[in-house]
Amino acid sequence: MITFPQNTALLLIDVQKGFDDPGWGMRNNPDAEQNIGRLLAGWRQAGQPVYHVQHDSVLPTSTLRPNQPGNDFKAIAQPLPNEPLFHKTVNSAFIGTDLEARLRQNNISALVIVGLTTDHCVSTTTRMAGNLGFQTFVVSDATATFERVGHDGNHYSAEQMHTLALVSLHNEFATIITTEQALAPLTLLSGEYDRSN
Repeated sequence: MITFPQNTALLLIDVQKGFDDPGWGMRNNPDAEQNIGRLLAGWRQAGQPVYHVQHDSVLPTSTLRPNQPGNDFKAIAQPLPNEPLFHKTVNSAFIGTDLEARLRQNNISALVIVGLTTDHCVSTTTRMAGNLGFQTFVVSDATATFERVGHDGNHYSAEQMHTLALVSLHNEFATIITTEQALAPLTLLSGEYDRSN
């Protein structure tokens, strides 16, 4: 069974309404948000730390621009007032924010990462977290991405992009786990979390 250090944080990346825009193309894993919600409820009930990241795009045509509806968090991932929120303008949640400093200040040594999109902001943040020395886990079924057209002109499905991004992260920058694997250790951390939630 997967085990986490006592002070393991859940890090939610860009769970924002703008990713519902059809302009992004076909997406994989329609259950990602439901799994994110389960993990968020579990972390809160167990009294474990939760951190949120919001992408404030500087691109004028982006659905994730500040003061636009797409910039808002999805209802299932709304931060609570006591949960730290970090605003970023690039792929990595560690660039242009004090995320690293806040994690170290709170003695966080491990991160469980969920959100959007697997091959962009989730991947970039995970790579930096691993390089910075955090024990890092990415939840495969609580992340998702979109189809892409490559530099070679070939089409790559959302599932291909998602899978290969996780393959590149696993055992190099992070351990790839499932929602069920991420929920199981909470019973050890809190002694009372009900996984049926």
